[in-house]
Amino acid sequence: EWKNWDKDKWLREAKDFVNPVIEGLWKPDRMKSAKDPAKTMAAGDLSGDQGVSDPEPRPVTAEREKTPYHNYAAPVGKVFFDSPKGHMVCSGTVVKDPKHPGKSNLVWTAGHCVHAGSAGGWYRNIVFVPAYNDQGKSPAALQNAQPQEIAPYGAYWADWASTSGEWIKDGGPTGGEGAPYDYAVLHVKPEQGTKSLEETVGNALAVNFDAPEISRISAMGAWGYPAAPPYDGLIMHKCVDRPGRLSISPATPTMYRIGCSMTGGSSGGGWFSEGSDGKLALVSNTSIGPVTSGWLAGPHLGEGAEQIFTMMSEKYGAQ
Repeated sequence: EWKNWDKDKWLREAKDFVNPVIEGLWKPDRMKSAKDPAKTMAAGDLSGDQGVSDPEPRPVTAEREKTPYHNYAAPVGKVFFDSPKGHMVCSGTVVKDPKHPGKSNLVWTAGHCVHAGSAGGWYRNIVFVPAYNDQGKSPAALQNAQPQEIAPYGAYWADWASTSGEWIKDGGPTGGEGAPYDYAVLHVKPEQGTKSLEETVGNALAVNFDAPEISRISAMGAWGYPAAPPYDGLIMHKCVDRPGRLSISPATPTMYRIGCSMTGGSSGGGWFSEGSDGKLALVSNTSIGPVTSGWLAGPHLGEGAEQIFTMMSEKYGAQ
């Protein structure tokens, strides 16, 4: 039923993921045509019980990352996939694999970048492209660009993906009650060659499933490739802010929220914070934001996220 997007026949359970490699599918033009899966909320979308939400943060204007990206933000890249709406794009981060030190093939992103949630199933043709548009060139400068300028390390196909059961069950078009569980891990393989993703890009971030209380975190940074206007999806940006709390529903975990002008396309991009060892670690990913693009929210990564990650590392990491 691979070609069928009907809800009744769309593969959706955790065990059903399938993503056969189609060599050469993601050519530069196909990548450039990919759209963002907007996860925007109107002001009235939030639950009435907002007791554990902090005041809305002041907007923070996203800054362009320095180039070349492989020197300044090597683990960050783009996640491309096909959905019933066409070619789509998110952001993702190369993360360390505890079972395979220095040789990780794991990528962290958002659940809504791999699975449609309650209304559908797994997306298709999922690939990760690290350091996309490494030199940060403009659309005009990329008109006749060589493929290696767009994708310096090529495309890494996901041969397995895992997201939370809560996202599969409750994820909605604007996040819904699945938003606090909107995270996913990909295991990828290079389109060509055998070198691991971490060895290829030269860096990966540890995932911290035990981040301190929000009040004790002085700064968090979100990285990604915003694609909805006024951005064009070609340039990596970042926002750094002191995080606050956002409650979607009394029954679900509180999310992190920061001020940030990044738009759709930055979804799935990693949120980094300094750990007690002084090193940056991934603590969340971009899930949702308002229509007005003044802030972003991401899930708190706790026990459920760690279980998915550990299973992925143990079962697929060696492949």
